[in-house]
Amino acid sequence: MRLADKTVLITGANRGIGKAIALRLAREGAQVAIGARNVTTAVAVLDEIADSGGQAIAVPMDVTDSASCEAAVASVLAQWHKIDVLVNNAGITRDALLLRMNEEQWDAVIDTNLKGVYRCSRAVLRPMLKARSGCIINISSVVGITGNAGQANYAAAKAGIIGFTKSLALELAARNIRVNAIAPGYMETEMTQELAPEQRSQLLSRIPLGKTGRPEDVAAATAFLVSDDAAYITGQTLVIDGGISL
Repeated sequence: MRLADKTVLITGANRGIGKAIALRLAREGAQVAIGARNVTTAVAVLDEIADSGGQAIAVPMDVTDSASCEAAVASVLAQWHKIDVLVNNAGITRDALLLRMNEEQWDAVIDTNLKGVYRCSRAVLRPMLKARSGCIINISSVVGITGNAGQANYAAAKAGIIGFTKSLALELAARNIRVNAIAPGYMETEMTQELAPEQRSQLLSRIPLGKTGRPEDVAAATAFLVSDDAAYITGQTLVIDGGISL
């Protein structure tokens, strides 16, 4: 129960990595608020947390809308009177080779994956600064480090998150607010499960550990980084990729 009495807001926690993070942090004692455009998509996660004895709520939250982000933060404060941790996890893909990538595809990914991190982080700053305490975790990607053909928009956004993380960590360190990023590699999610057998085989051949990761691997790292065990860590990017970035 490393996170007992901690209040956590997670974006995009209705499935995949975000869901695994929500379940893990709740299991470690945190009160979890799940930000989602449509809160009905979070019902299954809420039920699972409740069944395990945890506390969780869902709040309407569109990371592409500043007013929505501010309203979500206000809802969490009304419920629990504080926000100790923000996990910026929400993200989308609009893959295409650059020659075929239109501006709508580019803008959608940058607006959600990068500017969404800006909007949500800015929204929690006042309560964290007032408390002189807090932790922000930004979910980046190994693609933001290595690049990937057909994902120039996604790679740019995820690389931007790493730079944003370092800058914000410097701004907030004096107020005891830590900011770190996690860069997952290929995880067992809906996306990788839909790969054709030959694509999956080719992917696995590139990973030194010879297997894809699990959302729970990212959740475990998040639980560590937001706990007091990581009290002296800020401005860092933890790569969880089975060695593929090597």
